[in-house]
Amino acid sequence: MSRTAKVSRKTKETDIEVEVNLDGSGIYDIDVEGVGFLVHMLEQLSRHGKFDIKIKARGDIYIDYHHITEDVGIVLGEAFAKALGDKKTIQRFAHAYVTMDEALSRSAIDLSGRPYLVWNVKFSQEKLGNFDTELFKEFFQAFTNLLKANIHIENLYGSNNHHIIESCFKALALSLRQAVSLGKNLDLPSTKGII
Repeated sequence: MSRTAKVSRKTKETDIEVEVNLDGSGIYDIDVEGVGFLVHMLEQLSRHGKFDIKIKARGDIYIDYHHITEDVGIVLGEAFAKALGDKKTIQRFAHAYVTMDEALSRSAIDLSGRPYLVWNVKFSQEKLGNFDTELFKEFFQAFTNLLKANIHIENLYGSNNHHIIESCFKALALSLRQAVSLGKNLDLPSTKGII
């Protein structure tokens, strides 16, 4: 069973193509026009989650990074959902804690089919480089909505904003890897019979 997907989205604001392999080895080719910090975070998701991810994204970054950030989250979430298929035998639930120097963050996931994001992350700066820190929530919200997952992201403590958000992405990567992993039980992990 191949758990791969290709998804594209073209609007007046962005043009995005995404390929994912849930059973990869962490190989990535990520090109998000002019948004280097987001690329760095998506590389963490790929490498630490062991997902093969290819992204090519262009957008109206002359305005700001909002549209391209949100739309990458939309297309990536849709690709993950498509690659999951009927979700039979997946673990479904997972959590992970990740430290990065002084920062500690947690991610908990339920691939429930019901999108809901809890975002308890605060930054002491409005920007990391030229990237607005408020856009990280926009990315996670879009990703959560299209993946149709319940995702809780929380930074428990930390002072360096780079370390805080990177530990969040790494925690997401590890918990997502566990949640999508295939179990020995051939049943769907739900009392409802569907996810």
